Amino acid sequence: MPIVKCKICSTEFYVKPSQQKLGYGKYCSVKCQVEGRKKGKFVYCTICNKKTWKRPKALKHSKSGKFFCGKSCQTIWRNKFYSGDKHPNWQGGEHQHYRSFMLKGNTKQICKICGNKDKRVLIVHHLDENRRNNNIANLIWLCCNCHYLVHHYKIKI
Repeated sequence: MPIVKCKICSTEFYVKPSQQKLGYGKYCSVKCQVEGRKKGKFVYCTICNKKTWKRPKALKHSKSGKFFCGKSCQTIWRNKFYSGDKHPNWQGGEHQHYRSFMLKGNTKQICKICGNKDKRVLIVHHLDENRRNNNIANLIWLCCNCHYLVHHYKIKI
């Protein structure tokens, strides 16, 4: 009767000879079998220093070489390098309140070109195309499609 030791917990257990010939009988239980099949290793989170398990693919494909316990820690780290003027889409930090100017004014929310009344697609357009000129006389409502046509195909309003 073959008695073998578990590869994980070193517990002795019985294995049928036919099963041992086939290569089975390495683990005493399903729990130990799951532990034995795991690949990867434990790493520490760069932000909170919490111990977390990473698979080989995650270990191999990390561009920065840093590892995180979750999205919240990853976002904290990323915002140190890609927020404000360091972000590629940074536009000078100007706050654009012209939409609220138009909403407070008495201008009807309707596209000046096509007459679309759907408030979900309406955008405020600067007539002189200067974002800093937020005079109410310089602002009009356009739908997304007409706004694209005005900027890319120079359609007259």
